Order: sequence, then structure tokens, then C-alpha cells
Amino acid sequence: MKSGREFLHSFVRHKLAMIGLIIFLAEIVLVLVLPPVMHLDPTAIDSTHFSAAPGGSHILGTDDVGRDMFARVVCGGRISILIGVAATAISVVIGLPLGLFAGYYRGKAETIIMRAADIFLSFPSMVLILVIVAVFGSSIPALIILIGVLNWPAIAKLIYGNVLSVRSMEYVEAERAIGTPSLKILFQTVMPNSIAPLWVSLSFRISNAMITESALSFLGAGVQPPTPSWGNIIQNATSLVVLTQRWWIWIPAGLCLVVTIFCINFIGEGVRDALDPKMKRM
Repeated sequence: MKSGREFLHSFVRHKLAMIGLIIFLAEIVLVLVLPPVMHLDPTAIDSTHFSAAPGGSHILGTDDVGRDMFARVVCGGRISILIGVAATAISVVIGLPLGLFAGYYRGKAETIIMRAADIFLSFPSMVLILVIVAVFGSSIPALIILIGVLNWPAIAKLIYGNVLSVRSMEYVEAERAIGTPSLKILFQTVMPNSIAPLWVSLSFRISNAMITESALSFLGAGVQPPTPSWGNIIQNATSLVVLTQRWWIWIPAGLCLVVTIFCINFIGEGVRDALDPKMKRM
């Protein structure tokens, strides 16, 4: 494995990854800092400006009910990024230990965990989320939990595959031979040597969770108005008038989502290339 200094040096040399990281960190700072500093209220209505074009006191204009689009895009970014990061964290919390136990202990643990993962993967996650939301209703915590729980099999299978190869290494066999407890071997030796691919996967998992939330919100089953998210802001484009004549209502949120997804994926590529130089592009 590379040392931390070697990894950092390789990552910094990846130009797209650094650009993506800088933009993504700037976005996080802006969505956290701007609302309290500028007193942005995404639900406040200006009754004198309905569907107003950008300009004056509304730098990104207003929507059809007079809500400031700049405030909604900024606050919507906070919600979309939160859901992406939190849902991925839940997937890791569930999938990482399950993948470790299935790969290291094999036997019944492997059969139960991997078959459960196969069952989860056999259902179209979008359809399943739509059904659950239709029955129990939609909220931000519910979306985070649903997306996180439905995505744990990918994490578990990734870790499981790496543990299978690491558990047969000589240094692991040596620890077993001297009587080191299994849990100590698992968490102090096997896990550190199996987890590297997870760091690569994390960024892609976050972007996938954000896309899922945006798709659900666009379909009306995600974050519910008046609470903004980039997904339900883009939903305004389903109106032909908004799509063709009021670009400021949906294009800024769409651009923010696209740029963020690209930045997160660039970060993932940078991590991948830094961890495995053989995968670098020529």
C-alpha cells in the first residue's frame, strides 16, 4: 500500500481531481455559509415579482410564485449534497462490516449476507423507493435512510471480494498461527488491507445517491416543496412555458447538479489513480 504522503503527492498531481475537489469544497462552503450570512429564505414570497427575470434584488430571478431562485438554488444544494453524503455513509456503515464478516468467516455468514445482498440487488431500487414513498410518505430523513439501505450491497460485495484475497495472505495466516483473536485480525490486519477500493467507490456512491434523489424529486416522490432541492427545482422544467421561456427557474439548478456530479467523479478518478498507478490514463 502507498504511504499517506505518496498518495497525497499522486492525488495533487491529478489536475482534474484537484479542480473537482476545489469546486466541490467551495460549493459546500457556499451552501453552508451563504444562507445565514445573506439571510436567504427559499420559501419567502415576493408578491410583486412573479416569474421575474434575473436582475435587481433577485440575481437569479423568481419562480412562478415569487420565491427567490438564488436562495432556492443555494439552499437546495445544501439538501442535495446532504442526502448524497448521508445516504452513502449509511451504505458504508451497513455494507462494510457485513462484507468483512462474509469474506473472513465464510460459511453460514457468507451465505446469509451474500444472498441477502443478491435479494436487494434483484429489486429495481428506484421502483422500490417509489412504492415505499407512496405507502409511507416522503421526507428528507426517510430518503436518506431508503437510499442508504438500498445501496449497501454494492459496498458489501466490494469489500467481500477484497477480503477473500487478503484472508489467504501469509501475514494473516501467521497471525492465526500465533493465536491472535479473529476479531483483532479482522479489524487490525484484514480491514486496512481490504478497504482501499472503498475510498475510490465513495465518490461515485455519493454522486449516485445525489442523482437518485434528484430523479425522485423530479418525479415528485423525493424532497417535497416548498423545501428546495436541485431535483425538485428542475421539476419546474416539466412546464413547457418554464422550459422554453423561463430558463432561470431550472437551468441554474441543473448546471449546479451537473457540475457537482462531474467534480465528485473527478475526485473519484483521482483517488483511483493515486492508489493504483497502473490505472492511470496514458
